[in-house]
Amino acid sequence: MDEISAIPADRKVIHVDMDAFYASVEQRDDPALRGRPVAVGGSSLRGVVAAASYEARVFGVRSAMPSVTAARLCPALVFVKPRFEVYRAVSAQIRAIMLDYTPLVEPLSLDEAYLDVTAQLRPGQTATQIAREIRARIRATTGLTASAGVSYNKFLAKLASDQNKPDGLCVITPRRGPEFVLTLPVGKFHGVGPATAAKMEALGIRTGADLRAQELEFLTRRFGKSGQYYWNIARGIDHRQVRPDRIRKSVGAENTFFTDLMTLEEAAEALAPLAEKVWRHVARHELHGRTVTLKVKFADFQINTRARTLPRPVGGEAEMLSIACELATLVLPDRRGVRLLGITLSGFDHAEPEEPEQLRLF
Repeated sequence: MDEISAIPADRKVIHVDMDAFYASVEQRDDPALRGRPVAVGGSSLRGVVAAASYEARVFGVRSAMPSVTAARLCPALVFVKPRFEVYRAVSAQIRAIMLDYTPLVEPLSLDEAYLDVTAQLRPGQTATQIAREIRARIRATTGLTASAGVSYNKFLAKLASDQNKPDGLCVITPRRGPEFVLTLPVGKFHGVGPATAAKMEALGIRTGADLRAQELEFLTRRFGKSGQYYWNIARGIDHRQVRPDRIRKSVGAENTFFTDLMTLEEAAEALAPLAEKVWRHVARHELHGRTVTLKVKFADFQINTRARTLPRPVGGEAEMLSIACELATLVLPDRRGVRLLGITLSGFDHAEPEEPEQLRLF
């Protein structure tokens, strides 16, 4: 039986997404931050924003934004140092609640996950009721709010969870699904990143309706294997299963520095803790990767990457660090100075095409 035919025709999928998770945890734990614009990560002069409270988002502050830009948009912005151990502990509480309802929980990050509750529904029970219960239990247990989307596939469930944020619930039924996507900008679609959205817009594809109007042959010619996925989601179709044991295609760590690195020696020293963090993660999950990628962001925000693929899996943390340092010699030193470095290990055995996991350092 192939994957598509193995999927129930009437699935019940929930996407749970915590509201401004990191910032909300900080506001919960420090009453002085409540009601104030908060940015987790960075500072008013250096770094990037890891998360922003809703009070900050009103001013246009977003995650991954340079801190200096965020401070300019919102002069009253309060920068808070991230506490990832706390976030992981809260995430574990949330995950435990989800697992009370189904073993089919697929985490996307610390603050969001898919659940397939198709087989767990009792007579008379609905997925919407389960979503409400999960949100209520998360609030009671953690003091935080979550938004949820309920639909018949992952793509639409994720779209739905974003519709009524914060602290909202949205249901997209099978009858409503194909039409729901028509008016949305393609940039809102999960799986369509900024670069792809720009490419689509250059082709006149701005909305779901524009995307649906394209022939499959045209999309595959322009976007390769992803063309079939884009053709499907424009029609509310998504055959991906909720996978609690999915394997990521890469694991990486990166760090933004408060003072630009100017020498190769400084860069090599800064790469060591990144390699240690990546290797600790892949060793714990028994992953074996062959490709090491170095990411360098200069002070002018230009990004340069270099990669090396071995004919065998990388042998250990020391070898991965050595390769990253060798790659650094290809681009450093540079008079602009380095504001960010990152190391990624990929090319895992039996890896599936999922999003890379980033283990950020600040």
